[in-house]
Amino acid sequence: MVTNLSQHDNLISAWMYELRDITRQTDRNRFRRNIERIGQVAAYEISKTLTYSNKDTQTPIAPTNSRVLNNQPVLATILRAGLPLYNGLLSYFDEADSAFIGAYRKHHDDHSFEIAQGYIACPDLSGRTLIVADPMLATAASMLQTLSSLIQYGIPSQLHIVAVVASPDGMAEISRKHPEAHIWVAAIDEGLNADKYIVPGLGDAGDLCFGEKLQR
Repeated sequence: MVTNLSQHDNLISAWMYELRDITRQTDRNRFRRNIERIGQVAAYEISKTLTYSNKDTQTPIAPTNSRVLNNQPVLATILRAGLPLYNGLLSYFDEADSAFIGAYRKHHDDHSFEIAQGYIACPDLSGRTLIVADPMLATAASMLQTLSSLIQYGIPSQLHIVAVVASPDGMAEISRKHPEAHIWVAAIDEGLNADKYIVPGLGDAGDLCFGEKLQR
């Protein structure tokens, strides 16, 4: 299942304008903050799909009844570009457990690439709600390898994937390999170019958030 958070006019459309505009991308703080905001909206929408129960509480005036989340999710992100999106999710699910994965495209001289993964820290995922944040869902190769690594730590009861921009190809790959996944995205773009980057996209989200990296 796919939910396009900007399918109808809302503030996400304005944030996406700023994220894409090359004259505004030089403001790293603004760029990160807009991605964080998208994470917050996604967290709120995902919260509607979770289960709640009644809990008695005492206010200074009288006893009352509240609805509280039954179980906290596990928030996972792919370093480094996913950090602002993860921070947005964490600011709403502020008692959640977290998982971190180091994965990136390792490019070759023939313009092909492989997904290199060198780090993972993850709690037990068995029966938990897992929310994975990665701003760009292009070919979905990084996400699929990440999911393959994460499920070694247990099979989650629910799987949510949050992205800022996704390609139809990437979403189709996720749906084919993980039909149980619910994808939440701020924008669905036209497709991929010859280098497998999203078009029109917004550029390298990690570099725009944190500065250009050396390629080794």
